[in-house]
Amino acid sequence: MAYILVADDNTDITDVLSVYIKKEGHDPVIAGDGIEAMERFREYNPSCVLLDVMMPREDGYEVLRKIRACSNVPVIMITARGEDFERIMGLDIGADDYIVKPFSPSEVMARVRAVMRRMNMAENAGASDNKLVIKDLTINLDEYSLYIGKEKINLTKKEIETMWTLAKNPNKVFTRDNLLDSLWGYDYYGDSRTVDSHIKRLRAKIDAVEHPGWKITTIWGVGYKFEVE
Repeated sequence: MAYILVADDNTDITDVLSVYIKKEGHDPVIAGDGIEAMERFREYNPSCVLLDVMMPREDGYEVLRKIRACSNVPVIMITARGEDFERIMGLDIGADDYIVKPFSPSEVMARVRAVMRRMNMAENAGASDNKLVIKDLTINLDEYSLYIGKEKINLTKKEIETMWTLAKNPNKVFTRDNLLDSLWGYDYYGDSRTVDSHIKRLRAKIDAVEHPGWKITTIWGVGYKFEVE
């Protein structure tokens, strides 16, 4: 049993999702605006958050920023619109997934199961498996931190996971579909542009610091690899 926070000002949506959450054996925690969402988050420490983008008082992006400042709990953004910039903004801030209204409650719960499963797998991994050092690059999944030399690079949760997946397999080429499956799960309904957007932002951040011994290389028409020179 786990607490699932649902933050949405539409009571029809929260009522329906509450029913499905209970069917999964979890307890729903409801918030009707952004301020209340953070209050409920601090009170219940939920295992997953379903977060509407357009909410009164504070929007979902601001709530997500506050959550990511203190927690790596899985967050699924819910938006009434499907524009790429909204999806990319949420993922860039640190969302694990997104879903567009109108949606199927069964699909929402499938995504909840997927993100919670990936989180449990990460938490159950041994501590020795959660730190990777290659030349001047250090990635620590326990702390969700990445350093180049002594300089910490401020990355989102998903950017660190992307870097970890690539660097854990040096010189191996990952297709875009490989990365979608590894980082978002087989039941994620995104497309290759999600991967391209993440890689582009990740490169911009890490390339701000010199790292001559390694790089992320584009294999045109295929995907990406972490290349060690």
